[in-house]
Amino acid sequence: MRVCFWGVRGSLPVPGPQTNRYGGNTSCVQVTADGAEPIIIDAGTGIRKLGQQLAAGEFGRGEGRAHLLISHTHWDHIQGLPYFAPLYTSGNDLCIYARQRDTHLRSIFAQQNEGPYFPVPLDALKASVEFRELIEGEEFAAGKALVRCTRLNHPWVAMAYRVELAGKTLVYASDTAPFNDILLESEFVAKPPVPGAPIDPREARILEKMRLALVDLCMDADLLIYDTQFTQEEYRQKPHWGHSTPDDAITIARAANVKTLAFFHHAPNRTDDEQDQIVTAYQEGLAGDSLRVFAAAEGMTLTVGEVPE
Repeated sequence: MRVCFWGVRGSLPVPGPQTNRYGGNTSCVQVTADGAEPIIIDAGTGIRKLGQQLAAGEFGRGEGRAHLLISHTHWDHIQGLPYFAPLYTSGNDLCIYARQRDTHLRSIFAQQNEGPYFPVPLDALKASVEFRELIEGEEFAAGKALVRCTRLNHPWVAMAYRVELAGKTLVYASDTAPFNDILLESEFVAKPPVPGAPIDPREARILEKMRLALVDLCMDADLLIYDTQFTQEEYRQKPHWGHSTPDDAITIARAANVKTLAFFHHAPNRTDDEQDQIVTAYQEGLAGDSLRVFAAAEGMTLTVGEVPE
C-alpha cells in the first residue's frame, strides 16, 4: 500500500513562500496498491492536482473508477471536488462515501456546484457519480480495500476511516477534538468550555464511547494520519473548534499500538519553520520509542510502513 499527500493544510488554502515546503492545499490523501482502484480521502483543494495526474492515465480515457471517502463536508474538505478532472470524462466512475446528519449527501455537493458558486451543475458532469451515506461503525468494500469508519468529535459529523489493503492498514482521523472537554454536536458553540473543567455526565459517557471506538479503529495500524492542528496553548484558547494537538494524537496512537503517526491538518497560520520546530520537538521526545512520528507534507509519497527521512 502506498500513500500520497496532495493536501495537508486545515481550514483554508494558504499558498505562499512560508508554506511551500509543507504545502498550502487543503486535505486530500490518495491510497493505492498494485491492481487496486485508487482510494481518495477528502476532497480539499489538493484533489485538483491529483485529478490532473489521474487524467494522464486511464481516467483520461474514461476507464477509471475511484472511491472517495469524505471525513465531513466542511468546505476545506470538499472545495476541490468541482476541479477534479476525471469528473469531466465520460466512462469514469466515482463513488463518494460520507456520513451526514440532516441533509442528503448528494445535495451537499449539488449545492456547491450550483450558481452563483460554480458554473457547472452536478447533473452536467460526464462521469458517473454515486453517493453512499454511511453510519458509524459501518464496514464495506471499496474495490479491493476493506474500509471501516467511526465518528469523531467535531462539529456537525466527522468520520475516521480505517483502510486495509495489500496487507497493510492506514487510519485517517481528521478532524477531531480530544474526548474530555466538550461534545461537539452542533455547528456553533456559544460558550467555549474551560479545558479540564467537569462536563455533563451524559456527554462524558458519549465521549468515552467515541474515544474507545476510535482506539479500536486504529488498533495495530501501520500508519495513523491524525489531526494535530493546535499546539497545547492554541487548544486552550479554542477547545470548541474541533481540533487536536500532537499530544492527543500520540495518546490515541499509543492506546492503539500504532506503528507510525503522521501529523496532519496543519494550522493555516503555521509557517514551515514553525511546523519543523513542532515535529522535531516531538521526534526528539520520542527518541528510542517504538512509535515513530513525522509531519505530512504535500507531495510526500511513501510506502505504508516506512517513515520519510
